[in-house]
Amino acid sequence: MNEAIEKAYTGGILTTTCLMVGESCVEDAVSRAKRLPQLGVGLHVVVARGKPTLSPKELPTITADGFFHDNLIGAGFRYFFSKRARSELRAEIRAQFEAFQKTGLMLDHVNAHNHMHLHPTILGIILELAEEFGVKAVRLPAENSQNLGSFLLTPWIALMRRRLRRAGIRFNDQIVGISETGMLDKTTLLAAIDQLPDGVTEVFSHPATKPWESMDPKASAFKFEEEFEALVAPEVTAAINKSDISLATFRDI
Repeated sequence: MNEAIEKAYTGGILTTTCLMVGESCVEDAVSRAKRLPQLGVGLHVVVARGKPTLSPKELPTITADGFFHDNLIGAGFRYFFSKRARSELRAEIRAQFEAFQKTGLMLDHVNAHNHMHLHPTILGIILELAEEFGVKAVRLPAENSQNLGSFLLTPWIALMRRRLRRAGIRFNDQIVGISETGMLDKTTLLAAIDQLPDGVTEVFSHPATKPWESMDPKASAFKFEEEFEALVAPEVTAAINKSDISLATFRDI
């Protein structure tokens, strides 16, 4: 994935990425990012379906067997109703910000694994830490889609938008790629480019140059390599150049 991000930046349309500070190849990711100073690098906060930065022993309420809980709904209820869980969550999110800060990279924006920053408690902690860690922008996972999932998230998106505005945090107007998660191949990406609405749109994907040993079984159906090929396809670059689209990072908003 690190290789794909570097190649998609140097030879494709990718402008921005995000870092999971608790993962195994973080040093390689940071090394590559430092060779590409104009690449926007954000913090990908992980509080579900992933590895914590702190020792799991320090997070007994929000982890099991060394990992965050996989059940997003259960985790969401726990983070909202359990005072102990919120305390552990606050400590872990701070540790992730501190780990990112230690890389020496400029913080382009903040988002979260599985869009968990939509959760009011998690967003609240991010906003609490925003001034201390220089958070200027946050991904707004607002997809222009007619599916049930987007409809159910409408009030949460509205709440998030209000809180970000109140805090003076910049954000995108909409996002493309949630409904196509793991499936944003060249054809799908070209169609998305052709139909982009006015405003600031984040198009996000999960590129990789090849499979790897520790792939998440939940992502076994993802077309990682096809998503990478889409980002570097000459036809995609040509479509961007023929349009009035300007490629940007969050710091450009």
